[in-house]
Amino acid sequence: MMSEFEIYLSPEEAASDVFIAQRVKEYAERKGLIIGEWRLMRKSIDARKRPVAMLLRILACEPNESLPADVRLISYPQVGDKEQVGIIGAGPAGLFAALRLIEGGKCPVIFERGKDVRARRRDLAAITKDHIVNPDSNYCFGEGGAGTYSDGKLYTRSGKRGDIRRILEILVQFGADRNILTDAHPHIGTNKLPELIAAMREQILASGGKIHFESRVTEIIAEENQVKALEINAEKKYFFSNVILATGHSARDIFELLNLHNWTIEFKPFALGVRVEHPQSLIDKLQYHCDNRGDYLPPASYSLVTQVAQKGVYSFCMCPGGIIAPCATSQEEIVTNGWSPSRRNNPWANSGIVTEIGDQELSEYQQFGALRGLRFQQDIERKCWEAGGKSQKAPAQRMLDFVNGKLSSDLPECSYHPGLTSVRLDLLLPEFIVSRLKQAFLDFGKKMKGYLSNDAVLVAPESRTSSPVRIPRDSESLMHPDLSGLFPCGEGAGYAGGIVSAAMDGERVAEKVIGLV
Repeated sequence: MMSEFEIYLSPEEAASDVFIAQRVKEYAERKGLIIGEWRLMRKSIDARKRPVAMLLRILACEPNESLPADVRLISYPQVGDKEQVGIIGAGPAGLFAALRLIEGGKCPVIFERGKDVRARRRDLAAITKDHIVNPDSNYCFGEGGAGTYSDGKLYTRSGKRGDIRRILEILVQFGADRNILTDAHPHIGTNKLPELIAAMREQILASGGKIHFESRVTEIIAEENQVKALEINAEKKYFFSNVILATGHSARDIFELLNLHNWTIEFKPFALGVRVEHPQSLIDKLQYHCDNRGDYLPPASYSLVTQVAQKGVYSFCMCPGGIIAPCATSQEEIVTNGWSPSRRNNPWANSGIVTEIGDQELSEYQQFGALRGLRFQQDIERKCWEAGGKSQKAPAQRMLDFVNGKLSSDLPECSYHPGLTSVRLDLLLPEFIVSRLKQAFLDFGKKMKGYLSNDAVLVAPESRTSSPVRIPRDSESLMHPDLSGLFPCGEGAGYAGGIVSAAMDGERVAEKVIGLV
């Protein structure tokens, strides 16, 4: 018979397999359990305890039983001569859709506007060093999608949308550390994700699938409301009966293309604000209630939310021990996001602090129809580019100075490597965003005493939290209502909010193409 139980350990004890085994044995003896095999199922931090403790969930079985395998390995068949399915985008939705198609006996053909993970790095360096943005190869576009160089967070609340455990096991199969199966808030790390993504690519190719890099879709060709072909780079055509559209939250040209053809797209509420950076040591002190977290506790994170004027303001994509990255996709814009390496060992902690943007905030943009959120997003990003000196130097302000409406006479050292320009963000951003953020920082300062500090710097804007446009799909067929054979998928379809969510949606759409659901 299987049994599950929880044990508390100190952070130092929880770092030792020998000590964990000893405590499991002690627990079993105390409860009168006779166990054989056991396995760690989940590890989380309980910061409510003084001192901070680690909570471990254990799965055990009796001596005459065996535990199920912790990773179900998948064998991928050869599909080079099978029916081809087009996939637009090589982010997590596109890659997991491709792998699932292979499992189901279909041959995926992926078109990715950006470069492979290795070649992509040179374009990322050019943004930081030379302030040059390649519109097809950047933090958002390229093999692996936006998540590849944005931390690789794997935490999701979308359990009802698919099998989270299956996604994590596939990631382990392709090289992720097994601790993602047990950590309460798993992440892979930007430094490790490229190798994993490359391993997925090699499997797709080894199974007979095809991947075309630097191949931007410039036209979707349809006849009698049925997808027929994709035009790539305004030159070559590839013919498909089924196409999975997995372009993410920033493929604005795809939204424009669908809109041009009068194929249905919809405005989708999103969120926008700033990226906030504190010294990691300060966040550690506030969360762990000690001056030094020691060697066994990871850098602390936080999750904050409040209501201001009946609108949510909340933390987004919190990166302990992280870096603020320049994530623009066009030359005359600034976009910020955050990431952490696998060890989360940088001296800063950053998070987006954003507020809801809906139709109430977009009264001046109604003439843009379904693209009204996108136009608002673009305007903010361009204003920040101009305020930063028409470069990737981002406008910034110390947190208390922002709350008090004061220009910062200097700015703290920051992980945002293109550099900062001291600007009054309260005069740059729309008033409704400013007023909400000001009140939110006051609220957060009460929840985490010390959070509201001039040691913290606000860097603007955090604008790509999710897509401001939804490409709709039928709830049953998962196809676009106007185009048979086109399967919107992942972030651009409004059905994802991170790597795991997008991956699950990619699998779900692929299963529909295969005919499994």
